[in-house]
Amino acid sequence: MTLAKLIYSAIASLDGYIEDEYGKFDWAEPAEEVHAFVNDLERSVGTFLFGRRLYETMAVWETIGLADQPPFIRDFAEIWRGADKIVYSTTLESASTARTRVVRHFDPGAVRELKETAELDLAVGGPELAAHAFGAWLVDECHLFLVPILVGGGKQAFPGDVRLALELVDERRFGNGTVYLRYGNRVG
Repeated sequence: MTLAKLIYSAIASLDGYIEDEYGKFDWAEPAEEVHAFVNDLERSVGTFLFGRRLYETMAVWETIGLADQPPFIRDFAEIWRGADKIVYSTTLESASTARTRVVRHFDPGAVRELKETAELDLAVGGPELAAHAFGAWLVDECHLFLVPILVGGGKQAFPGDVRLALELVDERRFGNGTVYLRYGNRVG
């Protein structure tokens, strides 16, 4: 039996930030080619793990009107709506989206058990929540999309207090200069 993987995925500036010092990330909006590629990656995910802030940002995919949207946007909305979501928050009272549950604290044992029983992969989003997963040695892969921009500061894509040897297992360059890097844990 193959265990589900826990994947950390991030869109980051070339200098390693997912948002600038003002909390903005409009520069990270993926071009159609990149978005379609992300969609294909996300098809293997059955459960998304989010912190409150990222969940509230992503929840728009539940209600976005799809009639006038291009196919790649409709595709991602279907992927989002079809997956389970776990939101880790001490302040969120209830979820505003279907297939979503709120959990008060990140429990590495519960996530490990979820990996052992899940039929599809899990994805952890947001560097603060991912820091807990990295710290508990739960992250199996990192999918990093580097956008050709320097923002000079802000929220880092990776936690600063974790050391983990990684192995490059895939890469791709897109027409807009974005680069995809897929890393797995290096064993040994």
